[in-house]
Amino acid sequence: QVHLVESGGGLVQAGDSLRLSCAASTHTFSTYVMGWFRQAPGKERQFVAAINRSGGTLYEDSAKGRFTISRDNAKNTVYLEMNSLKPEDTAMYYCAGQYASAIYTVFQRPTDFGSWGQGTQVTVSS
Repeated sequence: QVHLVESGGGLVQAGDSLRLSCAASTHTFSTYVMGWFRQAPGKERQFVAAINRSGGTLYEDSAKGRFTISRDNAKNTVYLEMNSLKPEDTAMYYCAGQYASAIYTVFQRPTDFGSWGQGTQVTVSS
């Protein structure tokens, strides 16, 4: 497992942008599939986006076209750029990581990921 620390959340207005960051404490970051999930009060944890070892990405439908996941292996960091934010994007956002032997493997179920951060709150006001 790897220790993950998210940052960048906050209170914004609808239409604004935010960039979340997740720093990983591992020298083998490049071998991990990284994902972002979110959880609103009373709801299940929801997949948002994931990026594999080769830089391939996968998005949940509501995130397509508005959110961009990226990674910087030199900084052991994964990012989630969120644009055109909506009130329904309000949630606690979690970073997740899981080692993958194959470079094209990508995960999207919470149970696929073994390492989780503590979360960062994103609140979008209307």
